[in-house]
Amino acid sequence: MDDNWMQKYAEVKNILVCPTDLETYFTSNEIVDQKLETMEIGNVSLPSGKVVVRDPLVSLNGNQSPYFIQAPKGDFPVTIAVVKSEDWGDRYAVVKVEFTKEKPVVYREALVGIEELEDVTEDDFFGFGVDAGLGCITDAEVLPFVDKFVDESELDNMYDDYFAEIFAQSYKDHPNNQRDAGDWINWRVPNTNYQIPMFASGFGDGTYPVYFGYDANENVCGLYIQFIDIELALSEEGDDEDYDDDDSDDQPESFVFLKD
Repeated sequence: MDDNWMQKYAEVKNILVCPTDLETYFTSNEIVDQKLETMEIGNVSLPSGKVVVRDPLVSLNGNQSPYFIQAPKGDFPVTIAVVKSEDWGDRYAVVKVEFTKEKPVVYREALVGIEELEDVTEDDFFGFGVDAGLGCITDAEVLPFVDKFVDESELDNMYDDYFAEIFAQSYKDHPNNQRDAGDWINWRVPNTNYQIPMFASGFGDGTYPVYFGYDANENVCGLYIQFIDIELALSEEGDDEDYDDDDSDDQPESFVFLKD
């Protein structure tokens, strides 16, 4: 990230904003006749405030760049807004990390500082890629401990041989808003106190935007992952191809963590 990039970001940061007030997903019982329910899944550990959002089965490793905006340091609660749809079933629409109790007044896209910002329009977002049907939130300082665990585990397949059982236990312990193989966990990295929440990604594989919420004083007050824009998905103008839901009814595939 250089001065030229920061100058360009200053020019487009108010274009790369979410047109939806994402906090309404957590304060409303329904949006356009779709029932909503919120679900708390514990804390995320952010010891440095250098936030990383990735697909945990494909791209969670020490090479991942954090967002350049500094978040508060500490452990913060994570809540999922679940849309209870007759057509889609229970889907995770938005995931929120609450840094403060202040209300967001704008949501600006979280960027790592290398994105190409030329010719950005208000309909654009960069997002993060999902290839195994899951997302997660963690911290750059936690990633070396993940790498160490993966290197030492000597498992043939990290999902089948390790995570599948943890997800299945999550369903047994918290069956609401989950399928029987499990749709979320709050993983404590072995031999640490660091927690990494992992969760199903809305309509499955695809690219999803992440936003920092800013309060009226321009302070970061939350982080939001938008998996489903309910109004867009239901509108006559909405294009179903905005979401890649080929794997939407599948459980996570048998991927391993990428290594250096």
